[in-house]
Amino acid sequence: MSESPSRRPSIRPGSLAAWILAARPPTLPAAIVPVLVGTAPAAAIGRFDAAIFIITLLTALLLQIGANLANDYFDFLKGADTGARLGPTRVTQSGLLAPRAIRIGLAGIFGAAGILGGVLVWSGGWPIAIIGIAAILAALAYTAGPYPLAYHGLGDVAAFGFFGIAAVVGTSWLQLGSIPPEAWLASLAVGALVTNILVVNNLRDHDTDAAAGKRTTTVRFGRGFARTQYVVLLGFAYSLPVTMAVLGLAGWGAAVLPLLALPLARAPLRAVLTQQGRPLNRALMQTARLHMAFGALFAIGLLW
Repeated sequence: MSESPSRRPSIRPGSLAAWILAARPPTLPAAIVPVLVGTAPAAAIGRFDAAIFIITLLTALLLQIGANLANDYFDFLKGADTGARLGPTRVTQSGLLAPRAIRIGLAGIFGAAGILGGVLVWSGGWPIAIIGIAAILAALAYTAGPYPLAYHGLGDVAAFGFFGIAAVVGTSWLQLGSIPPEAWLASLAVGALVTNILVVNNLRDHDTDAAAGKRTTTVRFGRGFARTQYVVLLGFAYSLPVTMAVLGLAGWGAAVLPLLALPLARAPLRAVLTQQGRPLNRALMQTARLHMAFGALFAIGLLW
């Protein structure tokens, strides 16, 4: 994620490699973690449904990839992605994929998500239908429509709500037919760390977003706000497993195991507090790695 903004990778336009780049594999743990954590309460009491788990995971991955494609496409249309961008190459802006190809890809991906989602609705009923429809609309509304969320400082709320709360509690509902209290609290921890990925992204892109009229929370409230937000969300995420253990909603394994991932927070935290621009590309990857490690360890801890 640290290539020069003026160069594009040596990928043939329209190739499979271009589509893989468009899918943004480093972002996919954001879809995996909430499914793992949401499944853990069911597995802990012997009510794990493997088929539902696999379908839920595939649906979440498709929705994440669809959101990535939509973001790539609509940011290009709005002029937010230019040759001056500091992050990784965007396939529409760089010409690796034509806008028409992206539109077809979006239709296919969301169509596949809808088919798998239909199976989940059959299993989980109307609450899953509401979550699924809202997730697709949010993926599109993030950068599209008359009031794109990311352009009005609501991207953080969307990330927290859908990749944290909705994804975790929705997964628990599918496995259990109910939402236990521990799923609600666990969803807040997952949401806090996934939001921090976006915080780093917005901090890195502060200047280019401001120039493009993209009023992220960092643009609206400043870099100092973003840095404080990162620290608060990190602390909040780590406080929740302990709170759950104290309240008797989870064993102490759920509180202790995530601490093994805490050393991964040191480097990105230092970067967020002291750097800006392109150097934050590394911090972005490190924050995503922390989110994945925390989520996997938290899920394992919830089984104890």
